Amino acid sequence: MNNLRNKVQLIGNLGMSPEVITFDNGNKLAKFTIATNETYKNAKGEKITDTQWHNVVAWGKTADIVEQYVVKGQEIALEGKIINRNYENKEGEKRYTTEVQISELLLLGSKK
Repeated sequence: MNNLRNKVQLIGNLGMSPEVITFDNGNKLAKFTIATNETYKNAKGEKITDTQWHNVVAWGKTADIVEQYVVKGQEIALEGKIINRNYENKEGEKRYTTEVQISELLLLGSKK
């Protein structure tokens, strides 16, 4: 059961092309968002689509793959873990963010 702790699997479409940062030591970080959709019918029988946006980060070789093959609008499947972190913005205010850190990536749609 330890493998089930902090594990997330998502299938969705990229909302933006990945932003890739290369550090001085050569390590790479890719950041992007994906949208997941859930469709259901409300009490009146109307079809409703609920879209959730997720911040995603990939490091190292996974970031290389993202940089080469992943583009805005493409459908992907990913597995990873949820990361919560905080930082101070330019005004000195503390900000909090939640991200999915990829461990596995599957390209589902064709590259556009």
